[in-house]
Amino acid sequence: MEETMKDYEKELEASFRKINEGDVIQGTVIDVSEEEVTLDLKYYTQGIIKAADMSDDPGFSLKEDVKVGDVVEATVVRMDDGQGNILLSRKEANAVLAWDVLKQYMEDKKSLEVQVGQVVKAGVIAYVEGIRGFIPASQLSLSYVEDLEPYQGKKLTVRVMTVDQEKQKLVLSAKEVLREQEKEEHDHKVAMLVPGTILEGTVESLHTYGAFVDLTDGLSGLVHISQISQKRIKKPSEVLKVGDKVKVKVLNTRDGKISLSIKAAQEGQAAEEIEKTDVGSYSSGESLGTSLGDLFAKLDIHV
Repeated sequence: MEETMKDYEKELEASFRKINEGDVIQGTVIDVSEEEVTLDLKYYTQGIIKAADMSDDPGFSLKEDVKVGDVVEATVVRMDDGQGNILLSRKEANAVLAWDVLKQYMEDKKSLEVQVGQVVKAGVIAYVEGIRGFIPASQLSLSYVEDLEPYQGKKLTVRVMTVDQEKQKLVLSAKEVLREQEKEEHDHKVAMLVPGTILEGTVESLHTYGAFVDLTDGLSGLVHISQISQKRIKKPSEVLKVGDKVKVKVLNTRDGKISLSIKAAQEGQAAEEIEKTDVGSYSSGESLGTSLGDLFAKLDIHV
């Protein structure tokens, strides 16, 4: 009972608080129509935001993007809209508050889903928190994008790269997110490689310190110069050339990098051949049914 009274007193106090034009206040959505949003301001009257005052985003829809129960911050435009309600503007509040939110997104490296609303020269436009953001063509994909038209209306996951309220500049990047996803996938594939596994690959480049071998599926590993040949060499090009097919043994997979050895793979192959030869040398080639007489005959022993 005591807690109920305290809640009532708080609501009563809130209903008599002073609200002025230009204030940024918070309310809970209690109704959404095609024309406007109605807010509970915990005040003696309700707040109204007209559709045109909700967002600058051309793809914004009251019915789809605003739900009952949402908490919305808006600027007081007029204390009485002619019907006893407080007229509000979310767009004006965004002009003040959204930039701080965007700065926080940038600091937190938060991934955001946006929808491309317009294709422009050298990039596309998408809105975040009601603010117009630019995604340069170079930041749309991991590879070069020449034709931007297919991106019209496309949903992208982006990061905030530049926030400049004074210049009204917001730059976004999908490439940063894609690069991280690619690294995660690569590291997972590497982690699945078991040390000791023998693989076949193609020499893709030679360096003074060793050779990189393409293992397919987007993976490549380094064969250090000391792991290339059984004999001592001064440079990899003495025994290898780009395009050579080689067998390699996985030595380790530390920090997302694959360490390989051609020498160890050759040693393993040689060991297998020796084992086969040894097994063969212990076989007489005779059938198990050879008689004692035949054996004695071969030994030139007369019974």
